[in-house]
Amino acid sequence: MHSIGNEALFDLRKVAFLCSRKFPQEAAEKAYRWAEAQREAGNCVISGYHSPIEKEVLCRLLQGNQPIIIALAQGLNRLDSQWERHLAAGRLLVISRYAQSVSHPCESKCYQRNKMMIDLADTVVIAHASPGGSLERLCSEHRGKVVLL
Repeated sequence: MHSIGNEALFDLRKVAFLCSRKFPQEAAEKAYRWAEAQREAGNCVISGYHSPIEKEVLCRLLQGNQPIIIALAQGLNRLDSQWERHLAAGRLLVISRYAQSVSHPCESKCYQRNKMMIDLADTVVIAHASPGGSLERLCSEHRGKVVLL
C-alpha cells in the first residue's frame, strides 16, 4: 500500500462510508446529516469520496477537524490541492494500493479499493447500494460490518 499523510490514522477506530453512483434523493439527505454528525463527533471516516454523495460528504468533513482517510482507486500522482493544508495539519491520510503509473480508476479498481476500505474499517456505513451493483455484492460479503443509513 502507498500513502501520503498521517499514517497514525490507521490506528484509530474507522468508519467506512460508501454510496453507489446512482441514488435516491433521500439517501443524499441522510448521508449529509450523517457526515455532519461524524464531523461533530470527531470520528475518523475512510472513503473513496468518488461518487457524488461521497464527494459531498468529503466537503462536509473537511470543514471540521476530525481525521479523514481518502482511499484512491488510482496512484497517488494527482492529489487535490485543497488537501494540502489538511495533510500538513496531520488530519488526513491518502492511501492507494496502486502505483503512481495507474492514472485512472476503473470499475475493478474501485471494487478493490472499496474492499480494502471495508477490510480497514471497524464499521461500514452504506448510504445506498444499487440493486445488482458491485457495492451491493461487496456488502453481502461483509454483512457483519455493514450498516445501512
